[in-house]
Amino acid sequence: MELAKNKFTHAIAAGEKQIGLWVTLANPFVAEVTAHSGYDWTVIDMEHSPNDYFSVLGQLQAFSSSGTTALVRPEWNDPVIVKRLLDLGTPGFVFPMIESVEEAQKAVSATRYPPKGIRGVSGSSRATKFGRISDYMSKIEDETTIILQIESAAAISKAVEIGSVEGVSGIFFGPSDIAADIGLLGQPMHEDVWKLIKPVAQKLISKGIPVGTLVLDTDFAAELLNEGFTFVASAVDSDLLAKATDNALSNVREKLK
Repeated sequence: MELAKNKFTHAIAAGEKQIGLWVTLANPFVAEVTAHSGYDWTVIDMEHSPNDYFSVLGQLQAFSSSGTTALVRPEWNDPVIVKRLLDLGTPGFVFPMIESVEEAQKAVSATRYPPKGIRGVSGSSRATKFGRISDYMSKIEDETTIILQIESAAAISKAVEIGSVEGVSGIFFGPSDIAADIGLLGQPMHEDVWKLIKPVAQKLISKGIPVGTLVLDTDFAAELLNEGFTFVASAVDSDLLAKATDNALSNVREKLK
């Protein structure tokens, strides 16, 4: 049995626009509801949601029958967490709060077997279909997506160097944390936030480094993709549910006499 191609890794490398969904509700059944919507990629979030390894496993299984590539955002740039998620079959990562070239190298190293990295070896895991994928160890580093999050003004100043680290698949700008870092807490769409992000994003794009982000304004998401961003998430599952339930209630209340 051969290792399957990671569609998302190769798509962003080829500059193909990829529309994403953020998944935070920490439940495989809910993940399955969204899995067949047709998004190119999704992020199963461990940093800001109550996910654990078993809930992530269930969500990976839910997405495995769909055409959506399910990445995982671990709670931190920790090689032990990464090792366990890789053995679960995680096809890629969004690493939070990368501030330096050294931290970028640490993230990449966690996904590589020695001598290129520090990943521990397990022959029988879900990732290898329990030992059935014969070329897993020789090919997995070419398929694993490694996205690094830039979330501060200091990191933005180093974004090109961080994005140029060997093994990095792309750079993700976190507008909420960038906004907080420059004194605009709770204002991720503020023009000053995007005045910081966009010029650096264009520098990365000019060097062939894919860039992405998460915004909840679908028009702005399309605008970014049209400006050269490669991967943009345009919705969060919990936000969609909250808005839909609020709207359903409001629509009925407005019609009461």
